[in-house]
Amino acid sequence: MINFRLIRHLWLFLAVAEEQNFGRAAKRLGMSQPPLSEQIQVLEQSLKVQLFERSRRGAKLTPIGAAILPAVRKFAEQLERLELAIDEAVAGQAQLLTIGAISSAMFDVLPSLIEQLKSDYPHLTVSVREIDSVEAVPALEAGDIDLAFARLEGDLGTTIQSLPLTEDRLMVALRSDHPLAVRTRISLSSLANEPLVMFSRKVSPVYFDNLIATCRASGFSPRVLHEVRSVASQIAFVSCGQGLALVPASLKKLAPPNVVFRALSQKLKVVTTAVAWNAARPNAMVEALLTRIQSKN
Repeated sequence: MINFRLIRHLWLFLAVAEEQNFGRAAKRLGMSQPPLSEQIQVLEQSLKVQLFERSRRGAKLTPIGAAILPAVRKFAEQLERLELAIDEAVAGQAQLLTIGAISSAMFDVLPSLIEQLKSDYPHLTVSVREIDSVEAVPALEAGDIDLAFARLEGDLGTTIQSLPLTEDRLMVALRSDHPLAVRTRISLSSLANEPLVMFSRKVSPVYFDNLIATCRASGFSPRVLHEVRSVASQIAFVSCGQGLALVPASLKKLAPPNVVFRALSQKLKVVTTAVAWNAARPNAMVEALLTRIQSKN
C-alpha cells in the first residue's frame, strides 16, 4: 500500500536539504515555515533519526540525512517522470520515451534522431538520462528505460537486442615527447611494456574485455596503470604523463597540444555506440525510432 504521507514528507525533506534553510524551503513550497518544521520533525520521529542540525544560520544535513539524500532525490525524479506519464495519458496526448545514453552518444547520435522523431510525433515527450554502458542491460530489463545508446556488443541476454550504430578505428594516444611518437605507425606488440590508461571495465565490460583480448592476441597482457570513466579522461591522463591509451580516432579533436595520435599497424575497429532495446517490452515509439535508424544504415 502506498504511503502518501511518507511521500509528502520526503518531498519536504528534499526541499529543506537543497535550500539548507527552512524559511527558503517554505517559500519554495508555498507554505509557512512552522508547519514545514513540524512535518520534518514528524518525519524524524517516524524514522527515529535526526535529519538536520538546526541553527540560526540554517539547516545542515546530519550524516544520516546526507546518506539518504541521493536516494530521496532519485525517488523524486522517478515520481516526476511518473506524474508526467500519467498527465499525458489522461490528456490523451503523447507517449513518453525514456532513453539512457552514454555521454558521447548525446553528442554524436542522439540530437538528430530525437529532432527527427519529435518532428514525426509532435506530442512525444523524450526523457534522456546519462548512463554508463554497464547499466544499459539492467535498466532495459527492469523497464527503467526504453532504449539504450551505449558501447555494447555480443550476447546481451535472451530479451535484449542491439544494433551497432557507429564504429571507429583504434589509435594510440601518447605524449609528443614519448619515444614512440616519432613513428607514423605503431604495432600493438610494441606497447607490451608500456603503462596503459584504459576505459574502466566497471563502466563498459565488453569494451574493456575486447581490448584486453586484442592485446593478448598480439602476444602480451597489457600493463593497465589506470582505469578511468571516460575516453576523454584517458586523453587527460596521457597528457599528464600517466601512460599511453588506445582510443577511437574520432577523439583526436579532444587532444591537447602535448598529446599526439598515431595509427596502429593493425586495423582495429571498435563499436563506439550501439542502440539496444528490450524485445519483451513492445513499444511503438521504440519501433518507430529503430525503423528510422535502420533506414539510414
